[in-house]
Amino acid sequence: MIQGVQIDMLSAERLSKMTSYEKIRLILDDVRQGSVVVLEQGLTPEEQGKLLETTMMEITPGGFSGIEIETYPSMGGDRGFFTKVFGKKSNAPRLMVIGPVDQLKMLSREKDRLIAWASAAQ
Repeated sequence: MIQGVQIDMLSAERLSKMTSYEKIRLILDDVRQGSVVVLEQGLTPEEQGKLLETTMMEITPGGFSGIEIETYPSMGGDRGFFTKVFGKKSNAPRLMVIGPVDQLKMLSREKDRLIAWASAAQ
């Protein structure tokens, strides 16, 4: 059997076809199985809140202990003409890393990279 950490990388295209509930369920199901999930396009603030709320309801003593989340923000200078004029911008981050709190540790977040450490499930 292979030892290590499974990393599930989900494209923005795949996530765009899913409802918020489907995204949250997919993420939590994968993380509960010990996977680290990387989203090409992060969740909206509302989806992030719902993910955290759902996670809190599923935490059990001696079982699922929660999630670790880190986001890589959208580029502020990446705005087009209409965005500048009408003031609308995307609230979703460009990248999101989610994993089991007991296996994933975010070491640092810089303007152009995230550094994480992941350990295999015990």
